Amino acid sequence: MDDYPQLALDRQLCLPLYAASRAVTRRYTELLAEVGLTYPQYLCLLALWDAGEPLSVGELGARLHLDSGTLTPLLKRMEAAGLVSRSRDESDERRVLVSVTDQGWALRPRVADVPLRLVQGMGLEQADGDALRSLLDHLLAELEH
Repeated sequence: MDDYPQLALDRQLCLPLYAASRAVTRRYTELLAEVGLTYPQYLCLLALWDAGEPLSVGELGARLHLDSGTLTPLLKRMEAAGLVSRSRDESDERRVLVSVTDQGWALRPRVADVPLRLVQGMGLEQADGDALRSLLDHLLAELEH
């Protein structure tokens, strides 16, 4: 007799979330290797492309749910690869602004099919993917609140 049925592995939310996250990241890694990007680099570029203008390291970190200690080494590698440039904000020297270079912008059309290829590989219909995204956004907002 089990006195703690709530601890049964098959009842846990954490395991499928963790395993699915790892599997999705692995699939992105495969798709992005074709253009020489890592998954974190891709996320940075998506955020910067969306903004259409330079973002501070803090703004970029907030958008990606990453702290500056994680983001700074990533941005240094991206700058060394010619994908982004970093510069001090002229109006506030404490802020570092991150901009996409021409080389970074040139990758945008090359990865435009990645989201569709990922969803197709998941066996999800678009509506299911949209619903999952909405549920995960809600979960993340609650957990970070």
